[in-house]
Amino acid sequence: MVNYIIRRTLIMIPMIVFITIVSFLIITLPPGSYIDTYLASLQRMGGQVEQERAEAIKARYGLDDPVYVQYWNWVRGFPYGRLGMVFSEDRPVIDVIAERLPYTVLISSLTLLFTWIFAIPIGIYSAVKQYSAGDYLFTFFGFLGVSIPNFLLALVIMFMGLRYFGVNLSGLMPARYMGEPWNLEKIMQVAQRIWVPIIVVGTAGMAGLIRVMRGEMLDQLRQPYIQMARSKGVSEIKVIIKYAARIAINPLISTIGWLLPQLISGGMIAGIVLGLPTLGPKLYDALMIQDMYLAGSIIMISIILVLVGTLLSDILLAIVDPRIRYD
Repeated sequence: MVNYIIRRTLIMIPMIVFITIVSFLIITLPPGSYIDTYLASLQRMGGQVEQERAEAIKARYGLDDPVYVQYWNWVRGFPYGRLGMVFSEDRPVIDVIAERLPYTVLISSLTLLFTWIFAIPIGIYSAVKQYSAGDYLFTFFGFLGVSIPNFLLALVIMFMGLRYFGVNLSGLMPARYMGEPWNLEKIMQVAQRIWVPIIVVGTAGMAGLIRVMRGEMLDQLRQPYIQMARSKGVSEIKVIIKYAARIAINPLISTIGWLLPQLISGGMIAGIVLGLPTLGPKLYDALMIQDMYLAGSIIMISIILVLVGTLLSDILLAIVDPRIRYD
C-alpha cells in the first residue's frame, strides 16, 4: 500500500503540470486580456480611458508576452508560493486564496459530512423497506432535491428567513465582523448562518447519493451470500450493515474524487447568491474579467482536489472492501 501511494503521488506531478497547461491555454483563448476588459467596462461607465496606465499595467504583468511566457512566469513561482498577482485588486493571488480557502474547506467538509450522514442511512432504509411509504417519501424528496437548482433553493431560504423571521441569511457573518479578529461572538455568528450553504450545496448531492446507495443495496440484498448468511441464522441488522452495506458503499467512496472539486465549482452560483467568501464566486469573477493568474490558481486547486480525492477513495476502498488490495 505504501509503494502504491508513493507511485500515485509521483504520477500526480506530471498530471498536474499537463492539466495546468491545458487550463491556462483555455483561460487565455478568449480574445483580449484583463486590460481590454477593464478598458471596455470603463468606457461603458463613461469613464476616461488612461491609455498610459493601461500600457503600464500590461508591461508590469507581462500581458503582451506570448502565452507560453506568461505560463512560465506563473508556474516558476509555485515552489516559492508565488502564484502571480490579482489584477483587479493588485494583490498576490496567494493572499486572496488564503483568505477564502479556510471558508471553502470548512463549508465543503461540513457539506460532505452532511450528505453522507443522511444519504447512507436513508439509502439503506429505502432499500430494506422497498416500496413502503417511507421509500416513496424519500424517493420524492430525492427527485425534488436533484431537480431544484441550488441558487433557487438559496433564494427561497433567504426569502423565508427575511420575510417570516426577519433574519438576513446572506453571507457567513454580518458585514461588521468582516476583517475583525476571531472571537466567540464572531464564531457564533458564523455558526448561525453556515447551515444555509451546507443545506443548499449539499441537497442535490445528498439526493443523488441516496439513489445510488438504494440501488446498490437492492442489488446486494439479492446476492446469494446474503441469502446464505440469513439461512445460517445471522441477525438481520448484521446482514444489512456488516455484509450488504459494506459492499454497497463502494460506489459512494469512489465518487470522492469528483465530489471534492464539485463542492467548489458546483456551489459557485449558490455562493454568489448567498454572498459567501469562498473560492467559487471568486473563480467566476476571475473568469469574467480574464484574471488568468487567479482563475488558473483556483482551477489548479480543483485539479489537486480531484487527484487527492481519487487517491483517498482508492485507499478507503481497500480498507472497506477486503477484496481490494494494492501492491
